[in-house]
Amino acid sequence: MLGVLLLVNGSVQQTPTKKKPVKDAAIENLQNQINDILQDLNVLKEQQALQTVCLKGIKVHNKCFLVDPVRKTYHTASEDCNAMGGVLFSPLSSAENDQLRDYIRQSFGQDEQVWLGINDMITEGNWLDQMGSKVTYKNWDVSNHRSRQPDGGASQNCAVLSPASNGKWFDEKCREEKATVCQFNIV
Repeated sequence: MLGVLLLVNGSVQQTPTKKKPVKDAAIENLQNQINDILQDLNVLKEQQALQTVCLKGIKVHNKCFLVDPVRKTYHTASEDCNAMGGVLFSPLSSAENDQLRDYIRQSFGQDEQVWLGINDMITEGNWLDQMGSKVTYKNWDVSNHRSRQPDGGASQNCAVLSPASNGKWFDEKCREEKATVCQFNIV
């Protein structure tokens, strides 16, 4: 019996344990380091791109804004801003609206309207920003009692800012071609 126990004990001790080889652990550690470096590199690229935008455009609060003088439809303007990592701008306050109005005047002159990142395409009269949130700050032109803005009904679903009207907003047909201001949030 003692012999059987010694025999069983010896075979248990010789059974290899399932340890990860040192070489595999080192490779996994190096792969994790490479992934961390790539993630840091992407963050740096994004920050550099944002700094370039801020240097070319203006910085207001925690956002950078960049004009694009090429006139295009609302959807094309929105897609172009998205491709650069931004959105069409949507002022959140009177002060921000005024700063952007002045920036647009400096960039384009008094008469060029620019697309806002605001539309009521989903539900008429329910104006939403590019993120799908309800617009809280509004600056519609309500000075003309016969054509108070927004006045276009279902045919005019996209908003523009007009420097000539002191930064007031108007609804326009989305197929019109206007200049663009893209908005980039600073991380």
